[in-house]
Amino acid sequence: MNKCDMVDDPELLELVEMEITEQLEEYDFTDCPIIKGSALKALEDPMGPWGDKIMELMDTVDSYIPDPQRDTDKPFLMPVEDVFTITGRGTVATGRVERGVLHLNDEVEIVGIKEEKQKSVVTGIEMFRKMLDEAQAGDNIGALLRGIQRTDIERGQVLAKPGTVTCHKKFTAQVYVLTKDEGGRHTPFFNNYRPQFYFRTTDVTGVCELPAGTEMCMPGDNVEMTIELIHPIAMEQGLTFAIREGGRTVGSGRVATIIE
Repeated sequence: MNKCDMVDDPELLELVEMEITEQLEEYDFTDCPIIKGSALKALEDPMGPWGDKIMELMDTVDSYIPDPQRDTDKPFLMPVEDVFTITGRGTVATGRVERGVLHLNDEVEIVGIKEEKQKSVVTGIEMFRKMLDEAQAGDNIGALLRGIQRTDIERGQVLAKPGTVTCHKKFTAQVYVLTKDEGGRHTPFFNNYRPQFYFRTTDVTGVCELPAGTEMCMPGDNVEMTIELIHPIAMEQGLTFAIREGGRTVGSGRVATIIE
């Protein structure tokens, strides 16, 4: 609870605390600890009593919020979000590690969008300006790739442990089409509808083929359809994606089976 330095009346602070608690309970968050403090005063005097409140807040966060379970036992995979060139060092691909662990000097494969796979060795791992020996699931990192040009790699590809991920264009998917109220389409779509499919970090155009006997797909429908993309994408069964039209999400789906 911020800006507590503005109020001298402790009863008023208690009243606000009760209001916050009630608001949280509406969303089934019960017994939440509330720390009263002032960010401004803490900045002005970090060693004073307001500064201690920030420490108390962080201690409470550490003890109250469980650490996320990291998916480290599966093979390494990282979707590429951005690519940079560092003069004299080489090309860096940045992104958040989706699963597994990456060590310095590991060999990785660059998969997706292009027909051929490329291999490289990770010669540096950096996270928030610190050089690391390894990165694990959940870390946002930059990976320095040996012998890779800036033009060889792009957003939407993935870095993966060699041989663990394959690229596909055609698959069946279980799709939910958003209703008008959810921000989706107002009108149904038909066979050979061509939206963008957003996988991990990039949009790829694809063609929808509705199941035999289904003429159209209404907003709000759940439907299994066959999708063929114009570029291959690194995917496996269970991968989720969004369906977009001009930057607006109109549906979501999950890869059911891979055809080719």
